Amino acid sequence: MSTDQKRLLLIDGHSMAYRAFYALPAENFKTSSGQPTNAIYGFASMLINLIKEEKPSHIAVAFDVSRKTFRTELFPEYKANRASTPDEFRSQMSFVNEMIDCFGIKHFEMEGYEADDIIATFAKSAEKNGYQVLICTGDRDSFQLVNSNTTVLYPKKGVTEMSRMTPDAVLEKYGLTPAQYPDFAALRGDPSDNLPSVPGVGEKTATKWISDYGNLEKLLANAQEITGKVGDSLRANVEAIKLNRELTQLLDDLDLKVQIEDLGWLGFDSNLMSNFFEKMEIRALKERLKSLPQAGGAVTKEVSIKVSEISAEEISKLLDKHTKPIAIAFDYEDETLLGYSVATSNTEVYYVQGSKIGEWISKPQLAKYVHSAKVALKNLGLSGVQSDIELLAYLCNPGSRNLNLSDLAERILGKVANSEDLFSQFDPKQAAWIFELQKELSSEVKSKGMISLYEDLEQPTLLLLSQIEEIGIAVDQGKLNQLSAHFTKIVADETAMAHKEAGHEFNVSSPKQLQVVLFDELKLPKTKKIKTGFTTDAESLEWLAGKTKHPLLKHLLRIRETSKLMTTIDGLISAVEPDGRIHTNFQQTVAATGRLSSTDPNLQNIPIRTEEGRKIRDCFTAQSPYQDLMTADYSQIEMRIMAHLSDDKGLISAFESGEDLHSTVASQVFGVKKNEVDAEMRRTIKAMSYGLAYGLSSFGLAQQLDIDPASASELMGKYFERFGGIRDYLKIVVEQARELGYTQTILGRRRYLPDLNHENRQRREIAERAALNAPIQGSAADIIKIAMLKVDSKIRSENLKSRLLLQVHDELILEVSPGEHEILSKIVKEQMSSAYELKVPLDVNIGVGKSWDLAAH
Repeated sequence: MSTDQKRLLLIDGHSMAYRAFYALPAENFKTSSGQPTNAIYGFASMLINLIKEEKPSHIAVAFDVSRKTFRTELFPEYKANRASTPDEFRSQMSFVNEMIDCFGIKHFEMEGYEADDIIATFAKSAEKNGYQVLICTGDRDSFQLVNSNTTVLYPKKGVTEMSRMTPDAVLEKYGLTPAQYPDFAALRGDPSDNLPSVPGVGEKTATKWISDYGNLEKLLANAQEITGKVGDSLRANVEAIKLNRELTQLLDDLDLKVQIEDLGWLGFDSNLMSNFFEKMEIRALKERLKSLPQAGGAVTKEVSIKVSEISAEEISKLLDKHTKPIAIAFDYEDETLLGYSVATSNTEVYYVQGSKIGEWISKPQLAKYVHSAKVALKNLGLSGVQSDIELLAYLCNPGSRNLNLSDLAERILGKVANSEDLFSQFDPKQAAWIFELQKELSSEVKSKGMISLYEDLEQPTLLLLSQIEEIGIAVDQGKLNQLSAHFTKIVADETAMAHKEAGHEFNVSSPKQLQVVLFDELKLPKTKKIKTGFTTDAESLEWLAGKTKHPLLKHLLRIRETSKLMTTIDGLISAVEPDGRIHTNFQQTVAATGRLSSTDPNLQNIPIRTEEGRKIRDCFTAQSPYQDLMTADYSQIEMRIMAHLSDDKGLISAFESGEDLHSTVASQVFGVKKNEVDAEMRRTIKAMSYGLAYGLSSFGLAQQLDIDPASASELMGKYFERFGGIRDYLKIVVEQARELGYTQTILGRRRYLPDLNHENRQRREIAERAALNAPIQGSAADIIKIAMLKVDSKIRSENLKSRLLLQVHDELILEVSPGEHEILSKIVKEQMSSAYELKVPLDVNIGVGKSWDLAAH
């Protein structure tokens, strides 16, 4: 091997793994069992980039063994200020070592020394043997190793952008040579290593001294020449400076028992690497690896994507006889189509600028892969959707908050959008990425047993949601405006009364002014301490009102409550479109349990339990030619699912009796006849039954019922005596989730809960509550989606004009056409009650009326 081919790449393992760990959000890089992989992913990505760009012939990675080294013997406080290593990082280090083995790279560590010393030793030996040396590290002490043959690659951002620290680069940045750098560092100190600086001596002064005197030894020998306070400080800290200098010096003579020639790199082991990435559930790097040499094999070229810009007419002609699936990426700006790209394979892409689109978009026989199809379904007449990438990704990891196409492509395929071209901010290659993502995500959904959940439930729900969003729901704008004026007056009146009680005017919305009035002027009891004083949130005001009965608090609470209603009403008024209807946007990939949410505006948070909330619901009406609204919801669906999952005979029997569930359960728990159960007993049992399904503790129950914890614990004991099946189920569901890393609904929808094994008790308990709740709430979400699809399908097959408008948690809202009340009621009841066969009947309540409120039952 000739001299110019001998390039040794040395990597500081812990330093770069730490950088990778903090550069990538841990919540986006986890296996399905909850194992964090962000450091593993980042380190592998960095290795691929370095090898590809630097083309080293030899590679070694050095690691620290522990914080106990010869330096801590000299200076026990060395690095003592560093925080303890996060568990999420520590758990990845054995996998980082395993991955380095799969790369075919040797790694080293030595008791009593740091990775820097191993690197310095290798670097010095390699220089003597005519190698070019590259050192990749985040430790600036390595700058002392820089010379004409050795360059330090110092990370500027994460592990992707590196500064090349050559002798000129060090001189330019610090005004010193690499040999002078450790002298400068000894004066400056190093907060990251807990090395003290010389008081009053900054970097500029340190640089000037070393530059003027040539090195630290000469500076200290002539320390008496330095005048002023800095001179006094220098002379007073000579011993600390000498110790700093000794600690900063890297050792380059360790006995590593290995020759530089032994570090030769021939390529990665494709089988080992493939199995490792499979285990770590890392897909994005597989394609990028192909650009590197394989041990015993050649370099495989990365797949190149060909992009052609053509007209809307040309793409229509091209797709006219096309029979295989295509992938489409849309370029939107506020739902306005600016252009689109069509991929006929993962390497062939056609880009069309503008909003013109051919009839092929609506042909159901032409199968299409898309990302976030709903806008195109509503606005472009999209048909034939075979896969929605966003939905597939959501099923694979329902807890993820980053389901954008660019995020998925980077995370799963290792692709980064290039917007620096004639296609503006839109990268046409995204259509080809959709092809690859569809393959990867479909395979994962299938391997997790959720393909039926996707094909039979989630995708049909997506199509139905696009239809009901387009239909919208009518509102009486006059009534909404009247309500807005009514609530505005209430707020004004209550504010005036609050001012009267306080004795002066103040801003009732200002926490700071409220604190002054309540705690300084009125001397009311202090609430919970927060950064800005004492909290004045609604809960605290309610506590104060109960404790002091001060009339001001009644007015403040009324203002809060009414202002909240005003915000809801103003949001509704602004959302009314020219057709007199509100078209909400249903979110299908937000709630980790599978429930739908609603935005712009949120129609799922309109109050139902208060008289004023019902007045808002009364503004939602049937619009001519439709006659009425119909509401249909499940009675106690979550408790029915609890009965089904727990197989508790007592609870099943209570449902089968057809009597009021909470009264029946209360009679058994309190040991009284059913007709002796009073309202308080029923309320107590209802709170506990639902609370248990949400992981309520005896302490939580005590707070909810305003009783002492001992009484709450006794009450729970009595409950479980009668309903042992529930107790056993609640225990086993958490144990199973802890073992598997996830929970499942009755349809196999998974929710991953990595914090079930977290050492932090608070995080562990939150995950345990989620493990109790997810199968129940998730199963309820599955069932209402099935019901929604069945109802809509039956309405269509019966050729009814009535139509589905909304889904609000466990309730469906429909618009009834004249003469179809009876048949629609029958269809809705039959389809909802038969949505899924539980061990107890699904009970459906139906109501009809001119408005949403009047249709309540």
